[in-house]
Amino acid sequence: MKLTCCNQCRFVKGETEFYQSNPGTCKECLKSRAKENRRKRIGYYRAYDRARGNRQSAHYIREHRKKHPAKYKSQTMVGNALRDKRLFKEPCEVCGDERVHAHHDDYLKPLDVRWLCAAHHRQWHVENGEAKNLHATTEQFEAAISGERAA
Repeated sequence: MKLTCCNQCRFVKGETEFYQSNPGTCKECLKSRAKENRRKRIGYYRAYDRARGNRQSAHYIREHRKKHPAKYKSQTMVGNALRDKRLFKEPCEVCGDERVHAHHDDYLKPLDVRWLCAAHHRQWHVENGEAKNLHATTEQFEAAISGERAA
């Protein structure tokens, strides 16, 4: 094993402790430098992260919609109902925050949503996992919707 001295911390370390792209500085020093830079310029990085968003590829989005048709159709129905003023946002049911997400407990009940802020929505999923019927087919979704409309 080849040993190398880090240019920053001056410790002698094995070659696996260095990235091939930056062989003069060890991984730990590069990581701490990146963390420190982010901490110093947090305003810039927060704005960058917000502007960047998720940026998923069109291919990923198409595949995700194919894999979870009930989820996609439920989200679309909520968006349309909000647009058409058939559904109205309410404050987060936990903390009262006005900036909310529509959360589905069951994707086969697309307009039956609970309103949660981003933090409580994330917390709900950590504690409970995904909603019911995530993998429902388009046919199951259509059957559930037609049954809902008839009632």
